[in-house]
Amino acid sequence: MDASLSVSQISYILSASSFILLKAFAADVRLAAIYLTFLVAYALRCYISTSFRRRTANMHTSPLFWLTLFGCYTVSLTPFARAQSPDVDTTSISSGGAIGRTSAAQLPSASSSAAMVVVNGTTTSFRPIFTVPAEAAVGATLIPNIDDPKAVDPQMVCPGYTGFNVVRTPIGLTATLKLAGNACNVYGTDIDTLNLTVEYQSNDRLSVKIIPAVIDSSNMSHYILPDRLVHEPTLDGEAKVESLTNELGFYWSNEPTFSFTVIRRNTGDVLFTTEGSKLVFENQFIEFASPLPENYNLNIYGSHPFYLETRYFEVDATTGNLTLVTGNSSTQNDYISYSHGVYLRNAHGQEILLRPENITWRTIGGSIDLYFFAGPTQQEVTAAYQKGAIGLPVMQQYFTFGYHQCRWGYANWSQVEEVVMNYEKFGIPLESIWTDIDYMNQYRDFDNDAIRYNYTTGQEFLARLHASGRHYIPIVDSAIYVPNPNNASDAYPTFDRGNATNSFMTNPDGSLYIGDVWPGYTVFPDWLAPGAGNWWTNEMIIWHGEIGFDGIWIDMSEVSSFIIGSVGESNITMNPVHPPFKLPGEPGAIIYDYPENFNVSNATEAASASSGSASQAAATSSGGGSSSPTTPNYLRTSPTPGVRNINYPPYVINNVQGDLANHAVSPNATHADGTQEYDVHNLFGHEILNATYNALLSVFPGKRPFIIGRSTFAGSGMFAGHWGGDNYSKWAYMFFSIPQALSFSLFGIPMFGVDTCGFNGSSDEELCNRWMQLSAFFPFYRNHNTLSAISQEAYVWASVIDATKRQ
Repeated sequence: MDASLSVSQISYILSASSFILLKAFAADVRLAAIYLTFLVAYALRCYISTSFRRRTANMHTSPLFWLTLFGCYTVSLTPFARAQSPDVDTTSISSGGAIGRTSAAQLPSASSSAAMVVVNGTTTSFRPIFTVPAEAAVGATLIPNIDDPKAVDPQMVCPGYTGFNVVRTPIGLTATLKLAGNACNVYGTDIDTLNLTVEYQSNDRLSVKIIPAVIDSSNMSHYILPDRLVHEPTLDGEAKVESLTNELGFYWSNEPTFSFTVIRRNTGDVLFTTEGSKLVFENQFIEFASPLPENYNLNIYGSHPFYLETRYFEVDATTGNLTLVTGNSSTQNDYISYSHGVYLRNAHGQEILLRPENITWRTIGGSIDLYFFAGPTQQEVTAAYQKGAIGLPVMQQYFTFGYHQCRWGYANWSQVEEVVMNYEKFGIPLESIWTDIDYMNQYRDFDNDAIRYNYTTGQEFLARLHASGRHYIPIVDSAIYVPNPNNASDAYPTFDRGNATNSFMTNPDGSLYIGDVWPGYTVFPDWLAPGAGNWWTNEMIIWHGEIGFDGIWIDMSEVSSFIIGSVGESNITMNPVHPPFKLPGEPGAIIYDYPENFNVSNATEAASASSGSASQAAATSSGGGSSSPTTPNYLRTSPTPGVRNINYPPYVINNVQGDLANHAVSPNATHADGTQEYDVHNLFGHEILNATYNALLSVFPGKRPFIIGRSTFAGSGMFAGHWGGDNYSKWAYMFFSIPQALSFSLFGIPMFGVDTCGFNGSSDEELCNRWMQLSAFFPFYRNHNTLSAISQEAYVWASVIDATKRQ
């Protein structure tokens, strides 16, 4: 072999060459003969040659290395090409269909026709890799309630409640609320009687809790969020008897129906009041609202149901009286600001409507569990929320604040090491190198690809990496591959061990809930199952014994599934399967997207990209056929007294995806304790971070775990940091990263950053230059982009090198 090759490269060539020969003979004997001829000729040349040179730092110089790499890619991608091929039979229909939640598209059975090839005159059959049809990812056609002209306004038809049996306590009060008229049952079954509990839990925190008075066989499905999943604030040692010394005051009224008001005592300012609206409390719908000042100033984000509001007051120089300022007019008087916070401890699907005149809170389950934080400064609100309600952020290792490099598309260990060497070559500080799903054996957690990312080569590379003071962080997805029971070579011990400990979600009938994620048909960890945490820890320990990672990147943790519903256990004999969409770079999914105004300084490239994009769009639209516009046939459901419609609740929240099962595990997936996914879906990301944190404590005793997660909830900062998800290489996304970072600091997750230079689409020099400078100020600083997009490492452009090194 060439002396310029390392031992790991020689090992790679030998193993990969054998792999290619086997695959080539299975595909086309002529292709195999060509490759074999090259191998023989190359071996003879190496044997005859006596010019063995000392290995240098010049890597990848062997022509055989490049041919082997090309051949390995070719045969590895062949299954995907076959998956897209129109001659693969995917028309047979399974009678089993989906279990529990019927999928929108029935999937073919495992007995689909085998493909045939001729090798050395012998006809051989093989099972083509099946592409899940796109229809399997299409849910019911729904229209959000707020956009539905046929929607009923609950404020117009519901009676509200009347309060009575008020009892003063040393720390607040309790009362009973009863429907003030006939039940409206507009989006669920009205709860006739509720319990109200008010507690002054500290001198700056007030709790207001409203729950059903009775939970029995008639409404036992009503879910109240337990403390073991999300911390429930309790009395502080400094809690005081209700008195004027407490910073917040609670008042209630029955005129015309029950309402409550929270004020700031020293100013009399009303911070929150439901006066003027009715309380609606049903088994699948809760609504309450509070007026807001004109031009109010508050923030709220996604599934973190917390906001901080700041109000500005003009101070009269003579009297000291305060006047609320709602405009931007400038006067000579002094100003003072007061901030407060509001947290709804509810994990159900919810909708928070920031209307010009008020904030309206709507949830599709749970309870009203409100906490008010007096402040009055923003820092005091944030501290009180984190210390008293959700927990303080986890401390990080020092290296985690440095620069991290990642991308989807690093093909093997050699390419990863080349990236590291380039950072060193150009003098750019690099703390950590990351790998996306490329390293996995067919996208399976805790299992490396035996050729491209084998353990032996990986251990050698990581030894060099760690010796240089750098670190390695791999991705771990949230779904577990289900091995094909008809294929002994498809064994997957991680699944077997999890299944043996009942660590996965099920369908309502007790069978495994099987969705579809990157590796094919998958199951999903059940974090409410007693054995799931120990199983997860064990898998981390076993895997770390093979490859010395230094932290974990958790992805797909909403939790995500590419199809609607469970496909049923009969379909796993089709595994592995290709996702129901094209991967970036595949025909029909070529990336032509660039930042705004890319054409100004790159006219030729922009014109070429625009032309390619138009051609691809035209081919895609023509391939899908044409159809005349039709009026959508929306699915609308009506409440059934005493019964919850889990899959299609009567109230449709505006969650972008529409169907609750779209890009997610279905609401009727069932946990070990009988809880349905409908009630805890927003907590999957929170719980997998908790489980991973505890696992890494076992992997690295005495070290602070380093975890970055995608899906989070209130309190997730106790376990992990967060990145902003799959953003785009656009200036607008760079701008938006700033309020994102500020918001997550409020939420107790200061270890936040985004995919610098953008994930989706291709970046350019100017955007990447500016973005690298901006992200240097973020606690978590990582460059990451998608498969087949142009490279955007910090050393790709000269100006980006300079900008990065100056930070």
